Amino acid sequence: MVVPAPGDGPGYWAGGPSAVQDGDGTIWLAYRLRRPLGAGRGYANVVARSEDGVHFETVTVLAREAFDCDSLERPALVLVDDGTWRLYVSCATPGTRHWRVDALDADHPASFSAKSAATVFAGDESVGVKDPVVKVLDGTWHVWLCCHPLDLPDDTDRMSTHYGTSGDGLQWELHGPALAGTPRTWDQRGARVADVVRADGHWLAYYDGRATKEENAEERTGVAVGAVPGSLVAEEGPVGAWSDGRGSLRYVSVVPLAGGGTRLYYETSRRDGAHDLRTEYVPPAR
Repeated sequence: MVVPAPGDGPGYWAGGPSAVQDGDGTIWLAYRLRRPLGAGRGYANVVARSEDGVHFETVTVLAREAFDCDSLERPALVLVDDGTWRLYVSCATPGTRHWRVDALDADHPASFSAKSAATVFAGDESVGVKDPVVKVLDGTWHVWLCCHPLDLPDDTDRMSTHYGTSGDGLQWELHGPALAGTPRTWDQRGARVADVVRADGHWLAYYDGRATKEENAEERTGVAVGAVPGSLVAEEGPVGAWSDGRGSLRYVSVVPLAGGGTRLYYETSRRDGAHDLRTEYVPPAR
């Protein structure tokens, strides 16, 4: 357990993690806190630090009200090559099903402020955008952006992931769909990339999937691979689920550790319907 739900029962969530290890070995974690609909929804994004990857100290809390939005969702934390930091924040447009993504820059994770926010993914009347996964590799910025079509007001939970590139992480070119759900399978309602790792000449993604509208917010985790980052192919079946609640395990964030092995962060369901943020250590392969 890293962060327990902020309350008991459905709609109380701690999760949506995005984790990074810096050059000193410190692990920085950004995540979302949520209350039920009518009690605040996604009311804060939190940034915290840890020496061991398990016990975290909060350094920044960004409140929903500072972004003039109805709700905040999963943030994306990025350590830039020049040593500065960027946080991407997903914001719900008041009174609509639309989402946008803002970017905040800071010299240190404790210095993030909504005053520096600039919208980098605006979406439009036909699509809401949120939950970006952002990587800086060999001088190029990459994004896997969750897109929700808004053409059917009662079905805006549908989702797919689009891929884009940038020279600075602020001005982006989107290249089209990278991953979508597979008809008549466990992820047919949608596929949202949660994290991406480049290894051995290919790209591997963890992603959240669901089969029905009723499984919204209770996704399980699947794996997709591709020779290029903008075209990922899902492997068969989910690889991650949880034993309690509705079995949801979502928003996996992968941290390759400097000392070897990997630490995973993810959001899981509870028997009472709340969601907790958890971590798992994966030792190096022998």
